[in-house]
Amino acid sequence: MAHSGRRDSPELPDFSLLKRLARDQLIYLLEQLPGKKDLFIEADLMSPLDRIANVSTLKQHEVDKLYKVEYKPIISTSDQVCFLIRPRIQTVKWICDVANADKAAGKFRRYKIIFTPQKFYACEAVLEEQGLFGDVTTDEWAFYLLPLDDDIISLELPEFFRDNFLAGDQRWVRTVGSALHLLHSIYGPFSKIYGIGRCAKMAYESWKEQVEEGDTKARQAEIGNAFLIDRDVDYITPLCSQVVYEGLVDDIFRIKCGCVEFGHDVTSSDKSVKVMLNSQDKVFSEIRNEHFSNVFSFLSQKARNLQTAYDKRRGMDIKQMKTFVSEELKGLKQEHRLLSLHIGACESIMKKKTKQDFQELLKTEHSLLEGFEIRECISFIEEHINRQVSMIESLRLLCLLSITENGLLPKDFRALKAQYLQSYGVDHLLTFANLRQLGLLVEQQPGETLTVMESKVGKLVNDKTAGKLTDAFSSLAKKSHFRALSRKLNLVPKSDEEYDLRVPRDMAYIFSGAYIPLSCKLIEQVLERDSWTGLEEVTKLLNGHEFAFTGSNGADLRAKSDAQRIILVMFLGGCTFSEISALRFLGRERGYKFIVVTTAITNSSRLIEALLGNKV
Repeated sequence: MAHSGRRDSPELPDFSLLKRLARDQLIYLLEQLPGKKDLFIEADLMSPLDRIANVSTLKQHEVDKLYKVEYKPIISTSDQVCFLIRPRIQTVKWICDVANADKAAGKFRRYKIIFTPQKFYACEAVLEEQGLFGDVTTDEWAFYLLPLDDDIISLELPEFFRDNFLAGDQRWVRTVGSALHLLHSIYGPFSKIYGIGRCAKMAYESWKEQVEEGDTKARQAEIGNAFLIDRDVDYITPLCSQVVYEGLVDDIFRIKCGCVEFGHDVTSSDKSVKVMLNSQDKVFSEIRNEHFSNVFSFLSQKARNLQTAYDKRRGMDIKQMKTFVSEELKGLKQEHRLLSLHIGACESIMKKKTKQDFQELLKTEHSLLEGFEIRECISFIEEHINRQVSMIESLRLLCLLSITENGLLPKDFRALKAQYLQSYGVDHLLTFANLRQLGLLVEQQPGETLTVMESKVGKLVNDKTAGKLTDAFSSLAKKSHFRALSRKLNLVPKSDEEYDLRVPRDMAYIFSGAYIPLSCKLIEQVLERDSWTGLEEVTKLLNGHEFAFTGSNGADLRAKSDAQRIILVMFLGGCTFSEISALRFLGRERGYKFIVVTTAITNSSRLIEALLGNKV
């Protein structure tokens, strides 16, 4: 494929240990309730659990029947019931209803709740209010990190983004700190920790507290530097359409916990097929980071190579045929199956994206990023809304327009908002309030130009006597400074010459050469400088909260070891597959290996869906 890069990249640590630790702890907790028991699992825990302990493993430890939590009376006849849930008040109230219904019916059972990744006081308070605190035993399964691939680890907490950035609920910060502590404990001390964002700073401080509380044993470092980045530092990247193969598969088919389900339009049969997407899939591993325009030619070549391998059978004698069948045929059949699935997926993506005028959509996005033909972009968005093409897509384009233009002119804001509410319903008034609160969709104040905004915010941040910004000024600072950031970091490459997507020259290839993701550019710049020095103007525009700390145990002195070229990047609030592809490209170019840790995998749809006003 197009990406060759350096050959001296270090080997990644083995993260399968994280799975083993999680499985062993879960088994231990289940055995605390001896004898046969039924297990009720919350819906969004079923996929992560399947990656850790499958049904046969659970059955070996006296789990009789498995049920999904469905918020209705249970049909279990077992005398022992175990609930594996997230620490949500709604779920605990339902468990209380189940226990109280059993009491009323004179039925005696033993109940155990296993909260994951931790239990919160509010949940235990509900048990106390319902008079069940002594009847129900509680425990916590410290399942913080799920390795999805060799270089991707997820906390599987999609609610983190809305809870933290919109609701201001910081309950998951401790969880992130604990996840960092686990990585630090197993894979050795980080030599340097960089971060940007308010939540990143709090997570770092939570982790440091846990390090100081525990016993620190000197161990060989397997990871060098660590980065913590808040999602609200860079909203542009998840709002852009993904065009690398893995990102498109996620947008169209929804990758869930590292798996995707391909329907009949891909499999060309009545049955759907569940596929694990990771580096073990030889076909997928070669195309996952490629721009979609390159994928078909690769798959065609792969099909020809496969046919050539099959054709080797002709003219073989019996001994050669026996060797071929025992050593090669199984692998070729597996590769053939995967190849046909990925070709089917590509065809399905082509149909769906052509139907939605995908090229026109990309052209509009690129114009917004470059700051050209804004009136034409607004007309495209209006048409998109009036045709009711997609509620989520329309909101995404509105947010992209607002952030790139540092807010909408009042007349445009009012007109677009009115059209959206007429097309999709007035219940989205709360959605607009949520988007405004996060600075994703805002109205420029009368007389406020971009330059005035920048100077005001810059003056506020520079004013040492002012201390913390007031709430009023914080909301002012939430307004985007995309144009200024784009100029300072060269996020939008000059379009003087044709961008060859077959031979990418920078991380912009993940958006067809139109934009380098801000989050990844920041990481590149900090690694080049080995600090935030020289990026002061950039961090001011990003509302500050940047930090850098040198690790303990002299880990920073081993500058030439392989560990120093392994970089951990933690995204708080979600990370896109496009960003992961960009970091892999950067790693190949500079001889690094990046490990991406994220609260959840996100994309434009998930980001917008999390902010819908009717979401509870």
